[in-house]
Amino acid sequence: MVELDRLQRAAQAARRDLLARRGPQGHWVGELSSSALSTATAVSALALVRRQVPATDGPVRHAANDDGKLSELIVGGLGWLAGAQNPDGGWGDTDRSLSNIATTMLVRAAFQLTCVPADRPDMLERADAYIKSQGGIAGLRRRYGKDKTFAVPILTNCALAGLVPWREVSPLPFELACLPQSWYRFLRLPVVSYAIPALVAIGQARFFHRKPRNPLARLVRGLSVDKSLRVLDELQPASGGFLEATPLTSFVVMSLAGIGQSRHPVARRGVDFLVGSVRADGSWPIDTNLATWVTTLSIEALAAGGTKELDATLGNECVEWLLNCQCREVHPYTGAAPGGWGWSDLSGSVPDADDTAGALLALGSVRRSRAASSTTDAEFARFDNAAAVGVGWLLDLQNSNGGWPTFCRGWGKLPFDRSGTDLTAHVLRALSVWTGVTAGEAAPLANGDRARVADPLRRYPSVSPPLSPPVAQSGRAVWEQRLSMAVQRGFEFLAREQARDGSWHPLWFGNQHHPREANPVYGTARVLMAYRDYGQLDCPAGQRGLNWLAKAQNTDGGWGGSSLTQRARSSVEETALAIEALLGAMQAGASQSIVEKGLAWLVKAVEAGEHLESSPIGFYFAKLWYYEALYPLIFTVSALSRAVPRPSPFAECRPALLTEPTPAR
Repeated sequence: MVELDRLQRAAQAARRDLLARRGPQGHWVGELSSSALSTATAVSALALVRRQVPATDGPVRHAANDDGKLSELIVGGLGWLAGAQNPDGGWGDTDRSLSNIATTMLVRAAFQLTCVPADRPDMLERADAYIKSQGGIAGLRRRYGKDKTFAVPILTNCALAGLVPWREVSPLPFELACLPQSWYRFLRLPVVSYAIPALVAIGQARFFHRKPRNPLARLVRGLSVDKSLRVLDELQPASGGFLEATPLTSFVVMSLAGIGQSRHPVARRGVDFLVGSVRADGSWPIDTNLATWVTTLSIEALAAGGTKELDATLGNECVEWLLNCQCREVHPYTGAAPGGWGWSDLSGSVPDADDTAGALLALGSVRRSRAASSTTDAEFARFDNAAAVGVGWLLDLQNSNGGWPTFCRGWGKLPFDRSGTDLTAHVLRALSVWTGVTAGEAAPLANGDRARVADPLRRYPSVSPPLSPPVAQSGRAVWEQRLSMAVQRGFEFLAREQARDGSWHPLWFGNQHHPREANPVYGTARVLMAYRDYGQLDCPAGQRGLNWLAKAQNTDGGWGGSSLTQRARSSVEETALAIEALLGAMQAGASQSIVEKGLAWLVKAVEAGEHLESSPIGFYFAKLWYYEALYPLIFTVSALSRAVPRPSPFAECRPALLTEPTPAR
């Protein structure tokens, strides 16, 4: 058992640590792990651009023309890579990741392109041996299957380095990018929805170096070169970084440089992005930041202990920032309608289901915290209008199978375009919070409390919302029916996706020690939170999920991303998530002893400072691993805040879970 004072001290310490990591603007930015894969692709891109730097005595006006700067970044990146090699000769995506063939091939190509000798004995020989042991090109293709989103770019990088012949690089139909954006999901493209820039740039590189034999295909692609480059230009954000992602941007830059287009505006802006995003140690992260995502998760974690003081804790600046992150125009990258949120406030971010759901949950918590304050109707209207449009955006995104995808409805051919259980559960939770207010009935709900508020359909003279709530257009009855059907179909999808053992696998998170690199602890915990919020934990699917999660506990009291037959080391992230899910299920049959044992593990971890140590549990596109410095801290705050007894009829756990301090003897 955990003594109450220890639990309270641990919860307070974690909360202080989380608040201390806010940025100067009042919100959280976080810190993504440096990535060997990102660093290798950036080095390759800069090396290919440097080969085309013109000899000039004139002043340097652009990063792509600064040979000295590019050389400095290349050498710094290679030095970081040399120090990140694993004992088996390979490289993992992060400095805490197991080796994989994809990253190792990219690092090998980077050293080949730069012609810089390795400063460690037999480093490249060991890398070659690792690649061979993993099956080389055939092993790479096995890793990604039918999804060419990453296999083709990796082989393109290797072909540009002269390590593989161009015939091994599959041609990509870049001419299809010239068709209307709304057609993409019907064309069964060989890449995921968010990789259109790679389709264009890499497709052109393959076409340039190895023309198709079919004369018609050769003609069509030749005629599509200029137009598809214009599409690429239109998709590129102001920052120059596609999706704010170093790998995707690097693949575009290296492909253009590889066909003599390093001076093209897209390539030049891409170089600017790479030069501006390098870290002091010479490495690059996979993405600039996840500011919106970690801010919404942080708000929800702080609200888990009660929303009474949340507004004062956050400050108005953070809330204003979050409201302003909502997309207000059709997004050029995916064609998404206004109303969603992306993972960051930066120009390369794209609205998606997970971040929109997170923003709605966070705004719901802030809205509740202001319910007893002197907040005006006009101020409440800003929350309600933003939420109404956000909910409508999510409803429009729901797939025909009842689940929610990440970015685009209807793209289901490739793994990372399909509906996800973690995404669907997150959206359902957001809908549960805002169902009443979008229908003009109630404020964001808390544990069944339906407090009456002003009707969001009313016109507020002092407010001119930039987005029109969809409920105002469709009528309450139709709106309520649509919401009800969306929720029902969402839970039907979750029930179908539940594994036979009772677990759920998420789309965007994994565990490198799991046999399939999946993370059923994360997925199951997230789905159970949706069942909890709807009061459905006692249904058969909920009970099977709870039973699986209880059985997945390690002997030390924590949880890892393991299967029931193959245990993995306990992590703070997975333990905190499992505890939070089980705390919400105490009245649905969750074992008190299991929760107490988990809390003891987590409290001890906080006391040892381990809640500040991250594990690589995150996936980016195509299973590119990352870790985020704030994840263990956020999840710990959320779990421990829910575990501390509160004088509320809606407390999510009972004081009986804990023991009072033992008197000193």
